[in-house]
Amino acid sequence: MEHNNQADQAGEICLEVNGLWKIFGKKAADILDSDLRFESKETILEKTGNVMAVRDVSFSVAKGEFFVIMGLSGSGKSTLIRMLLRLIDSTRGSIRVNGEDILKYNKKQLRNFRRNTTGMVFQYFGLFPHRTVLDNVAYGLKVSGVSKEERQTRAQEAIETVGLKSWEDYHPSALSGGMRQRVGIARALTINPEILLMDEPFSGLDPLIRREMQDELIELQDRVQKTIIFVTHDLHEALKLGDRIAIMRDGKIVQIGIPEDVITSPADDYVREFVQDASPAKVLTAGGIMDQPEALLYEWQGPKAAIRTLRDIKEDYAFMVNRTRSLLGLVTLNRLKTVIQNNGSSLKKAFTPDPPTTNPDTILEDLFPIAAEADYPIAVVDEDGKFMGEIQISSIFENMIQDKEAVTDE
Repeated sequence: MEHNNQADQAGEICLEVNGLWKIFGKKAADILDSDLRFESKETILEKTGNVMAVRDVSFSVAKGEFFVIMGLSGSGKSTLIRMLLRLIDSTRGSIRVNGEDILKYNKKQLRNFRRNTTGMVFQYFGLFPHRTVLDNVAYGLKVSGVSKEERQTRAQEAIETVGLKSWEDYHPSALSGGMRQRVGIARALTINPEILLMDEPFSGLDPLIRREMQDELIELQDRVQKTIIFVTHDLHEALKLGDRIAIMRDGKIVQIGIPEDVITSPADDYVREFVQDASPAKVLTAGGIMDQPEALLYEWQGPKAAIRTLRDIKEDYAFMVNRTRSLLGLVTLNRLKTVIQNNGSSLKKAFTPDPPTTNPDTILEDLFPIAAEADYPIAVVDEDGKFMGEIQISSIFENMIQDKEAVTDE
């Protein structure tokens, strides 16, 4: 199986990592120049006392992409994200941001990179307890020498962006865990970074607040469109948030792909075992299970021509579109017969104008309530209302049954 290590080439590459290694300990470079580099972490530790943390990692991220790095404890994911900010120096490799290798930056360049290009959100909020929310959010700007008036204005905008308006004068002790994490996100956003790095930011929160924060982050990303590198050990969190997911094991990336591919086409037994408890209903999308109908009806056709089309394809319905393929409605055989009996000549009198629709990114789980109320297939339309395909009700419930059977088997 060929892994999707590269970002969608239709998008501009923001971050490109090539051949990145990190070995903690003395004479790390000597290990990379020997056959020891092919040995397991345990063997390297036993023979040299060094720890192989990141092993020959390569990937790229497109501008505006939500890229998730996930793995179990010790997989190297947190080390990797810190290397992207050079909080941990690499042993070998390159990290290019907008074409520039940041591993070659001097101290001044690196400081400017951290202050202006990237923002970091950690698991443990890192807030100053003696500072107000406003002062905590504005702190990075203060360090950068931004005037008080400007930094307070920008901090206020970030606070409102994360939904904490009216909490500016409170101290962190007065906030819930989710609210404190919002302060951390606002602080990172205040500098208007191109890249937002998030290291397990929600893992310290209780499940309900964690889900709420995930939802809020999805909404926030829809508004601000940052390039986000997000680290987690939680598969369901990765599937929910990521445009693509990189799964790490023993310092290596073993698979990169969109959530649906990771679930349906695991690269090896490790990934297969890793994702076996994931529900396809939370991953499969409308676009992934839709079909193309055998025929469509068009607004300029007459009812008799439409009946001929339905009889040819042996169906009692079809979706009607206009010349730009925008969905107008659903036409049924019975409605057509009624129009003809009444000497009607317009197909528009035979269609239902508001059939059930969904967009291609809707997950299977969210289609269940629509399917339960639908008498005919669900139309899939894009953001402009153009018809893309249809989803048979039977295929939705077949996937739901398969999902339940998989859980039962476990």
